[in-house]
Amino acid sequence: MQTRLYERGRVIEQDFDFGALAGHLRERAESFAWVDLYQPQQADLAAVADEFGLHPLAVEDALAEHERPKLDHYPGHLFVNVYAVEYQPADSGPQVHKTEISAFITDRVVITVRKSPSDVRRLIERWDAEPDLAAKGGVNFLVYGLLDLVVDGQYSAARSIDEAMDSVEDVLLVAGGAPREVRMRGYEQRRALAALRRAVAPMPDVVNEVNRAEIELVNDHLKPYYRDVEDHAKRAVESIEHSLTRINELLDADLAEQSNVLNDVTRKLAAWAAIIAVPTALTGYFGQNLPYPGFGQLWGYAQSMTLIVLTATGLFFYLKKRGWL
Repeated sequence: MQTRLYERGRVIEQDFDFGALAGHLRERAESFAWVDLYQPQQADLAAVADEFGLHPLAVEDALAEHERPKLDHYPGHLFVNVYAVEYQPADSGPQVHKTEISAFITDRVVITVRKSPSDVRRLIERWDAEPDLAAKGGVNFLVYGLLDLVVDGQYSAARSIDEAMDSVEDVLLVAGGAPREVRMRGYEQRRALAALRRAVAPMPDVVNEVNRAEIELVNDHLKPYYRDVEDHAKRAVESIEHSLTRINELLDADLAEQSNVLNDVTRKLAAWAAIIAVPTALTGYFGQNLPYPGFGQLWGYAQSMTLIVLTATGLFFYLKKRGWL
């Protein structure tokens, strides 16, 4: 557990025991707090729920994994579920590391619940970078900082995958089709985009819901900042949709190029088969069993079989070298 107590945008106390939080809030009427729980047990979250009157359904969602990004309204608080993402390039394919974060938002306290490892210092640095804005915002500033950090990370991951696609595009569009490892890299990028899309697609609606006037969470001073976060969320979704369309079109183009090559090979084989079939059909039809060197002799039989084997073997290696077998 990590705790922080703010007053007029400044941190006045941190890493204090959770039991002292209620007293701090009573003693300092203008203060607000942040509580972070990492992989809490049900009993731990139940104690927090009793202290702040959190709804049982919201507590259940905070303990469950793989909840969709959303914002729910409950009496006395809001519940937000989002995913912080980080793009990690790897030889086996791009990896998108997702950290599910749930947040209970009351009038004076933000309680975050992290369900997987993540670097919470980035969130703290994000809040500490704008103390003047924190003084004018209060709890809604903490929510803004959280959403802004999450959306920026999502947009950065979408851009990184799109840029990594450039190297794949150059190879996928070469004549004759791309090697299998390049196609597999394209499929890995498409899978990473699909995983990222599930976390990013609902974010514009979540931020817009937070910014709505009837929630009474965002004051007039912070509304432009929330609109900026919503704009970034929309750009992240658009970037992912563009990248998905791009990689699908590249894979389709590579498949079409492979089909063209296959058609060309089939045409060549059919032409050679026709050339060989004509004399074969004629000699077979007329029964041309002409004497050849060694006819009726054992060495002649061995000679003809050797010629057949050598010719077939040479043709096999020729076709193998050309990539037809």
